[in-house]
Amino acid sequence: MRSFLNKYRPGYLPAIIWLIFSTYLFCSPGSVVPKYEWLIQINFDKLVHFGIFSVQVFLTCWGYRGRNPDTVSPTIPFLLFTMLAIAFGVVIEFLQDGYIPNRSFQVGDIVADTLGAAIGCWISILGFSKK
Repeated sequence: MRSFLNKYRPGYLPAIIWLIFSTYLFCSPGSVVPKYEWLIQINFDKLVHFGIFSVQVFLTCWGYRGRNPDTVSPTIPFLLFTMLAIAFGVVIEFLQDGYIPNRSFQVGDIVADTLGAAIGCWISILGFSKK
């Protein structure tokens, strides 16, 4: 897997597309989000936040490696991308609370965003660091 990840370097386009898609989802009114009782009971929306942010950080790190393949240790840039993703998640929560109908601020979403971003960073460091 490591050779595939280091060989195929797509640039930032997948990360940009994912960011636009996830921003659209986060900024959609709550009335367009389907509500099923069993999904609410298992906190499915936290899993969605976790997944969106882990994929976002991973794709951004992948794009970075595509532009900087000779960097020996990408840890610092990867951590920066992680912090930016977490900040984005916090901003989105405030926007949802103040400006998007039927959406609200939830600390649990920020926790899920943070954990997802951290896992995306961890996977990226494992997958893209040169040995």
